Amino acid sequence: MGAAIRNTSLLAVAALAGVLTFGSGAVAQTTTPPVNAAPTADNAVLLTIFLRHDQSRPLSELNAQLEKQNYYKTFPPAGVEVVSWYVMMGIGQVVTLRLPASRLREVNRAIENTAWGSYRTEFYPTYDYKPIAEQQRSKAQ
Repeated sequence: MGAAIRNTSLLAVAALAGVLTFGSGAVAQTTTPPVNAAPTADNAVLLTIFLRHDQSRPLSELNAQLEKQNYYKTFPPAGVEVVSWYVMMGIGQVVTLRLPASRLREVNRAIENTAWGSYRTEFYPTYDYKPIAEQQRSKAQ
């Protein structure tokens, strides 16, 4: 009996949410930015990716796997700007990219298909704070 009441309540909540969403004049976005859009102030994101080396395997083995998986041909995707790319000793590589938000999935798929196995990955969306910090610093002077 309790499960039936819970299921009925969940259905009622879902139905109410649907009525509120579609009955309130909410409309789904009908256009999406083109996937090949250039990064602009309105659509650009910075994405910092940690590529952590698998330290249980020798570098030559890791590089052979990356080559086999076409990592060097695929990452970063054409047209995605590399802002910085550093080796962080003991960690691996840290790459910061600038790209239109519409290309985020493409970058993620490039990593999933070509880097996994050699690297463990972490993604951090970021933004450029430097101009703001410089402005605040000059105001404080």
